[in-house]
Amino acid sequence: MGKTTTAVNLASLAAIAGKKCLLLDLDPQANATSNLGIARDKNRNLGANLIGGCPIEEILTGTPIDGLDLLPGHASLTRVEQELAGMPDPLSPLRHLIKGVEAKYEIIIIDCPPSMGLLPRNALSCAESVLVPIQCEYFAMEGLSQMMSTIEAVRKTNNPALELEGILFTMYEEGVQHCDEIVEEIRKHFDRKTYRTIVPRDITVAEAASFGLPLVLYQPRSRAARSYVELTKEIISADK
Repeated sequence: MGKTTTAVNLASLAAIAGKKCLLLDLDPQANATSNLGIARDKNRNLGANLIGGCPIEEILTGTPIDGLDLLPGHASLTRVEQELAGMPDPLSPLRHLIKGVEAKYEIIIIDCPPSMGLLPRNALSCAESVLVPIQCEYFAMEGLSQMMSTIEAVRKTNNPALELEGILFTMYEEGVQHCDEIVEEIRKHFDRKTYRTIVPRDITVAEAASFGLPLVLYQPRSRAARSYVELTKEIISADK
C-alpha cells in the first residue's frame, strides 16, 4: 500500500469534494487504471499520446466518480520509456500533454512507476509538487533519501519550481517498534513536511483493488479509508 493507493484515493476524494480532477496513470503496471475499474487498452492509453500522437480526447476516460477523469496506463508504457530515451528532449512530452488539458482541471495527480527512469522524470519535470508515500518498514529512510536527491536534481536541470508537497506514512502498524522509530526519525528531519495523518496497514486496500474500486468507495468506514479522508482534508486546508 503506497503510491497508487494514495493517488487513486486522493483523486477520488478530491472529486467527491467538488474539485474537477484528472488522474494520470504513468505506471506500466496500470494499477491505478484497474483500481478505478477501467479496462486496460493497448490503443487508448497515456503512452499512445506521449509517443504516437493519439489525440488526447480519444484517450481521456471518465470514471465511476463524478468529476474525476483518467488518462489510463498500459504495459506498453515500458516501450514508451525506451523510445523516450532516443528523443532529443525526452523530458518534454508529458509537459506538453498537461499544458493541453490543465485549464480544465483544478487538480492533476500523476501516479508514477516505482523507479527513477524517464517516465517519473517526465512527471517531476512538469509537476508543481511531489507527495512521497513512505511505508513504515526498514529501508524507508534510504528510499526517501534517493527521492530527495532526484527531486533536487530535477530542480537544477528541468523544473526549479518543484517542491516537496509532503511525506505520508503508510502501512503503519500500531505498537510495532520499528514503525514508530521510522516515523520519529523522519519527522526529526522533515517535521514541517510530514503529514499528521498516518495510513494504517489494512487488508481492505487489497480487497478494494480486486473489485476495481477506490477504497473510499469500496469500504469507506475502513481504517485506511478514514485516514485518506483526513489526509485530503489536511491537504486541502493547507492549500487555502
